[in-house]
Amino acid sequence: MRFHRRLLSAAVALLPLALVVGATGPEHPASAGASEDGGVGAPSVGAAAPASESDAGSSGSAAVSAAAVLGGESPDGGLAALAAEPGMVPPVPVPSREKAPPIAKVKPLPRSVDLMARATLEGGKLVVKEKGGKKQRLTIDPVLQASLTKILRSYETPYGAAVVLEPSSGRVLALAEHSAARPELRGLPVRAVFPAASIFKVITGSALLEAGVTPETEECFHGGKRRISEKHLQDSERDASCYSLALAMGRSANVIFAKLTNKHLTVDALRRMAARFRFNREIAFPVPTDVSLAAIPEETFGLANTGAGFGDVYLSPLHGALVAAVAANEGRWVDPILFEPEGPAPLLPAEGEPVLTPEVARDLTALLEETVTSGTARAVFRERGFRVEDAVGKTGSLADREPFRDYSWFVGFAPKDKPRVAVAAIIVNDPKWRIRGTWLGREALRLGLERLPAPVEVTAPASAAGKP
Repeated sequence: MRFHRRLLSAAVALLPLALVVGATGPEHPASAGASEDGGVGAPSVGAAAPASESDAGSSGSAAVSAAAVLGGESPDGGLAALAAEPGMVPPVPVPSREKAPPIAKVKPLPRSVDLMARATLEGGKLVVKEKGGKKQRLTIDPVLQASLTKILRSYETPYGAAVVLEPSSGRVLALAEHSAARPELRGLPVRAVFPAASIFKVITGSALLEAGVTPETEECFHGGKRRISEKHLQDSERDASCYSLALAMGRSANVIFAKLTNKHLTVDALRRMAARFRFNREIAFPVPTDVSLAAIPEETFGLANTGAGFGDVYLSPLHGALVAAVAANEGRWVDPILFEPEGPAPLLPAEGEPVLTPEVARDLTALLEETVTSGTARAVFRERGFRVEDAVGKTGSLADREPFRDYSWFVGFAPKDKPRVAVAAIIVNDPKWRIRGTWLGREALRLGLERLPAPVEVTAPASAAGKP
């Protein structure tokens, strides 16, 4: 089987460019560094030691039940069966994260497809003129867009982007960006040139929940705070600390996710979950959006390392907001929308495509809540005067070494029970910095909720109660 998958990788590498999904984006060289563990933004260094083919346990009865709801897992039919499932293999070779970072080679989005650069303000709406003179209104909220752009410019972010959307409909409310390092650069919200880092724990956590691991399931560990090695995957008498899965998500504990991946997930289970979340797949959007590439290796340590957020995985900010929206939509994927519908008809909630069962989505939301209430984003979300009630999310951080670049992420949504806004924020900093992704993500949530207030619930007068 390993031989067939290697053969598949070689075959994919030879695909003609015309057949590559999402090949409109930049080249994707790799990024160095490693994801966070515990504190917000502490870069760490992950060891890489290839091991034998994964012998992790099967997904269990919970996965069988979910698979039935979501269409099931195809029998292992070899090369053809693997290639036939969308997203199971990357459409282009995925570079090593420890080589030249892709952001170093990213090119500006051509103006012909950069709708945000071409849009003009008319009657309080952003409008784009198409060929033939027809005008289309964008879903973008001009006030929110301007507020987030002003933040990025005021803090002179070397590279930064924030995406805000309405999860139920997919309506995109903001695609803000700025680069002080390269002022001519455009299109950062749709470029998958940012290492996903610990944001990938959202996908790993979903796969673990589907495999029967509960938010309360505990795993014990020792070490692994800054570096993961093969020895950390094994239980030891030195394992003096124990975290539940929920706490491990909140504190972004790499070693816990590596151990749980090793014990409960197969390579196919993690690949399939990543594919459901649209990794290695095109995202339909009027602005050409890079495919978020994810290489999930078969080797035991490589698989566990990827599950912990150290893998060769890249993510665009737009995709990051859509990942958060899956949990907000009770497990459904809703495509992003940038054009307002013509006529008076409002944009209604979309039915969406099942990614997770509602039960798994609710458990995933509980995991993400830990990030804000007791985990890596707690301090930022408790800042007086800037709190966002009932927010949930995930942080991520990673560092390139030479030249130094600090990537920091936040994806999430609010309010937890009746989500109105989902966001993604990414900041790439130099050694000296002013804001990071978690702070920007909180502001995107806070400002987005101000611009999209909760609907007014109309209750019948008491005197009318019980009347037909």
